[in-house]
Amino acid sequence: MKNIQYRRQWLKQVQGLGLIALGLLANPLTVFAKKEEADEAIKKIVGGAAIREGKVTLTIPPLVENGNLVVLKVSVDSPMTTNDYVKTIHVIAEGNPLPNIFTVYLTPRSGTANITTRVRLADSQKVWAIAQMSNGSFWQGSAETLVTLSACTEMV
Repeated sequence: MKNIQYRRQWLKQVQGLGLIALGLLANPLTVFAKKEEADEAIKKIVGGAAIREGKVTLTIPPLVENGNLVVLKVSVDSPMTTNDYVKTIHVIAEGNPLPNIFTVYLTPRSGTANITTRVRLADSQKVWAIAQMSNGSFWQGSAETLVTLSACTEMV
C-alpha cells in the first residue's frame, strides 16, 4: 500500500515539473499579435485604398480590469439608404493572437450602423474599427485601452 502512495506522489511531482517546463517553452508573450500583424490585417481588408479618419466612433473603456469581457461599441455616421450605407465593419486589435476580432456585414435594411458587443482583449492595446461604405471608401476610428488582467491566453 505504501508503494502505491509513493508512486502517486512521485507521479504528481513529475507532472508538476512537466507543466513548468511546458510553460517555459510556450511563452504566452510570443503568441500576441504585433503592430505589424495588425497593419497586415488592415491591408488585407482595404487592399490599396486610402483609409480616412472620421465617421467611425469606437468606444471601449480606457481601463479594463479583466480582458475576458470588454464592452466595445462601434457607430458609423451613415444615413443607411440604398445609395449610401455601411457595407462592413471590421474590428482589429494589435495585441490579440488573431488581430481581426470580428467583421459585421450590414445592408440598408439594417437601419443604423451601431454595434455593441463584448470581446476578449489579450493585453493593453490599440483597437481599430474600419468601416467600408457602399461607395467603396474606408473610414476608421480607434481607441486605446489598458487591460490589467489579460485574456486570450491559457494558463498551463
